[in-house]
Amino acid sequence: MIDFFVASVHHLIVFGIAAVLAAELALMRPAAMSPHTVRLLGRFDAAYGLLAIAILVVGFGRVWHGAKGADYYMDNPMFWAKIAAFGVVGILSIRPTLRIAAWQKLLKADAAFVPSLEDINGLRRILLLEIHVFALIPIFAAAMARGIGY
Repeated sequence: MIDFFVASVHHLIVFGIAAVLAAELALMRPAAMSPHTVRLLGRFDAAYGLLAIAILVVGFGRVWHGAKGADYYMDNPMFWAKIAAFGVVGILSIRPTLRIAAWQKLLKADAAFVPSLEDINGLRRILLLEIHVFALIPIFAAAMARGIGY
């Protein structure tokens, strides 16, 4: 029953990450941008970071203490593809996180601050790429769960 609970939490965290990425993309539009949106993006990005840490803790907890055992994961190339995709998503998220943090500082200095159109569009492209790579993670997870590559 514990394995079922941990697996459920793992999946809910993944859905949370997907929701946060979708929300950030929806907010990262020139037409939607306002000082309030900049504040919201800061909150969503903080939630994204917490969820990313949570998925690593829960996910590797499943690897080392889950029902399938670590050998099942360590020897499966789909597991490593999933980890690589997660790493790429993490790397892609660095620039948006840094820019959103910078926007938060600029907003504190100027309550009417709104990012430039170029900045918004640049981060939107990165978020789209991040979402596309993120979509590979459940595909690799499904393959892994079915023993593909094992």
